[in-house]
Amino acid sequence: MTPASPCAAAVYCPAVSAPRFDELAIGAESPPLVIENLTRTHFVRYAGASGDFNPMHHDEGLAQGAGNPSVFGHGMLTVGLMARVVKDWFGPTAMRRLAVRFSKQVWPGDTLTFSATITAKHDDGPEPLVDLECVARNQDGVEVMTGSATAAVAA
Repeated sequence: MTPASPCAAAVYCPAVSAPRFDELAIGAESPPLVIENLTRTHFVRYAGASGDFNPMHHDEGLAQGAGNPSVFGHGMLTVGLMARVVKDWFGPTAMRRLAVRFSKQVWPGDTLTFSATITAKHDDGPEPLVDLECVARNQDGVEVMTGSATAAVAA
């Protein structure tokens, strides 16, 4: 009988196999995070968690009255999903910096793919760090958010 993974039933499981500094190379890419078919429920759940109840994210009539084709996703929902890529790759305490630029709105029905690529490594300070280029693309390959991050990694 094979023992079950210690993380099999966990809602959160630490990055058991987070890469070490010497195992990482410039150009290495994160495993992608794919969120398929965003729904209004995603937006409302985020609104409840964040306290951001701007009706443009949940009131169809108001959003259309303002000239939008529909409600649209919170920018910070997109940022949070990007942060998840860094957390999943390097662990829950690794994030040191995250800066983003929004380029397109996110709509119900969109499928988003998030990824990060190592652009630099630093081992000359108090902790080893990697710099990352971050991108989120929709189902058409259009960048909806770009940015950069810095994460601490194990020596």
